[in-house]
Amino acid sequence: MMAAITAAEAGFSVLIIEKNRDCGKKLSITGKGRCNLTNDSSIGDVMNNIPTNGRFLYSSLSAFPPSETMDFFRSLGVELKTERGGRVFPASDKAQDVVDAMRKELSRRKVAVIHSQARGLLISDSSVMGVRTADADYICRKVLVATGGLSYPRTGSTGDGYEFARQAGHTVTECTGSLVPLESCDRECAMMQGLSLRNVAIDLRTDKGRSVYTDFGEMLFTHFGVSGPVILSASAHMRGNEGVPMRLFIDLKPALDEKKLDQRLLRDISEGKNRNYSTILSGLMHPLMIPVAIMRTGIPADTKVHSLTRQQRRSLLEFLKGFSISITAKRPVDEAVITSGGVNVAEINPSTMESKLIKGLYFAGEIIDTDAYTGGFNLQIAWSTGRAAGTAMRSR
Repeated sequence: MMAAITAAEAGFSVLIIEKNRDCGKKLSITGKGRCNLTNDSSIGDVMNNIPTNGRFLYSSLSAFPPSETMDFFRSLGVELKTERGGRVFPASDKAQDVVDAMRKELSRRKVAVIHSQARGLLISDSSVMGVRTADADYICRKVLVATGGLSYPRTGSTGDGYEFARQAGHTVTECTGSLVPLESCDRECAMMQGLSLRNVAIDLRTDKGRSVYTDFGEMLFTHFGVSGPVILSASAHMRGNEGVPMRLFIDLKPALDEKKLDQRLLRDISEGKNRNYSTILSGLMHPLMIPVAIMRTGIPADTKVHSLTRQQRRSLLEFLKGFSISITAKRPVDEAVITSGGVNVAEINPSTMESKLIKGLYFAGEIIDTDAYTGGFNLQIAWSTGRAAGTAMRSR
C-alpha cells in the first residue's frame, strides 16, 4: 500500500493484486490491534534495533525515517501518540484507523485493487513483464513483490513471495520465526504456567556460557516454555544458533546486587527465626514460584529459617539472582511476530529495492532478509522499503 500510494502520487497507473478480501489484513492486527506503526527515534537508533542486515536499510531509512512516517500518517488524518520506549500508536488505539486511512488514500490516488491469487511472474530477457494470477495475466513495466513472510499465515503470509523470488533466480535464506516464544524441556515452566514476571533481567547464553542477549522487562511462563516482551526480543538473537543448546538466566531481583540481597535475607531470617522456609519465600516471590525454589535449592519447605546454613542461604541467593532454564528451540514460525530470513539482500539494490538480477522487479517489507526487535521497528522497515520501491518505480 505504501509503495502503491508513492508511485501513484506521480500519476502512474498502479494495480494491487491482493489475495485477501481486503488490503491491510495483517496491519489490522499488529500491536495487538493497536498498530505500533513506528518508533519515534533517530535512524541510528532504528538500525541498532535491527539485528539482521541493518546496514542494508540505511539508504531507505535515511530517505524515509520515522519522522517522515509520522508526518505521512498525520497527513492522512491519523492522530498519533508516543508511548514508553518511543513506540508510536494511533491516538485512537485502533489499528483499523491506520488501515482505513491507507485504503482511503489508495482510492484517492486511483490505485486499482483486484482480489486474486498471484501465481507467478512473467519474465523475459532478464526483465519483468507482468504477473500471472489465477484468473488472468497482467502486463506491466514494474512489479513489486511485498507478500510478507511466513508469520501469521491466516493473514495471507504463506510464503508465496519466496517462490516468486526463486522463480526470478533469487536466493532465499532459511526462514524461521523471530520475535517468537521459546521452548524449554524443564518441567518448572509448566509448574509456573501463567506466571508473569515484571522488572526482571534476563541473560540468554549458549551452552558454552557466551552471552547472546541481555534485557530487562516482562516475561511469562507457559506450558511449553517462556514468552513475553523480553523473550520475544531474545529470540531475534538466536539466528545462527538453531539447534544449539542454550540457557536463560533470570535475575529476579535486579535492583539489588548480591551483597544487598544477602543482607535482606539475613534481615528476614532474623525477624522470623521460627518461621518456615516456605513462609520466608512468600515475601520474596510469587506463590507459583515457591515450589520451584524449594525444589531448586533443595531446602525442605518446613525447615526453620534460624537453622539455615550459610550454604543454604547461598543457594537461595543464587536462585534469586540466576534462576536458569534450558532453551531447546523457538516456537514454529506461524506463531512468530515476524519472519527471519528471506530474499538475500546482496541481490537487491538498497537504495531502490530493485532486483539486481531482473530489471523492473522490486521487493519490500518482510520478504527481504531483514528483521528487527519489537517497538515499531519492523513496520518502519515496511514503510521505508515500500517508499523506496514506490519512488524508484516511478522514476523511469
